[in-house]
Amino acid sequence: MSERSGLIPATRAALTALPVEVAPRLLGGVLEVTIGDARVAVRLTEVEAYHGAGTGPEADPGSHARMGRTARNATMWGPPGHLYVYLSHGIHSCVNVVCGPQGQAGGILLRAGEVIDGEQIAFARRPTARVARDLARGPGRLGDAVGLRHPVHDGIDAIVGVPRAGAVARLWLPVAARSDIASGPRVGVAGVAGTAAFPWRFWVDGDPTVSAFRWGRGAGPTG
Repeated sequence: MSERSGLIPATRAALTALPVEVAPRLLGGVLEVTIGDARVAVRLTEVEAYHGAGTGPEADPGSHARMGRTARNATMWGPPGHLYVYLSHGIHSCVNVVCGPQGQAGGILLRAGEVIDGEQIAFARRPTARVARDLARGPGRLGDAVGLRHPVHDGIDAIVGVPRAGAVARLWLPVAARSDIASGPRVGVAGVAGTAAFPWRFWVDGDPTVSAFRWGRGAGPTG
């Protein structure tokens, strides 16, 4: 990866704004994970912002850190550029980019992307995927494709590439923000946090790797 390809290495400074402000800047960026000799890179096409307690002007009831710091969400409290890897439904390891002002909690869930390097490795990790567009189409699938697992990779640093549990992660951002970004409610989030009151899901409009939308419990177009 290099500036010649339209990407630059992510820095902590680039990730210090509120997650809802940083999230669109990740679209078109790339998460690259190397485990041993296996390297997979995913171009990010869909993300969701989450704020912790005391982060931003309004409380986010959909965040893992909405009630403050816990053992589970400790990585979300910084520093920016680390990856918060959590377990969903006891099965799927989901990957978030930690961001936000110093001492505040925030994360950006990587919901979907296009595998642009290491496709065969991703297929081996995702044997039920029938076509390439489905390899990282959804947060659990993305986590599987890049090979990051909870709890061993939670907290891995994607800025300086320090190894953790045999993995090295690097995050790259587009040189310029995209102009084809859409936004709306977050996927499957319960209650008001999953309604139009929180249009904190961002995606590349028309990209085939973007995951399908569904309302969460108690949410809906009039929630």
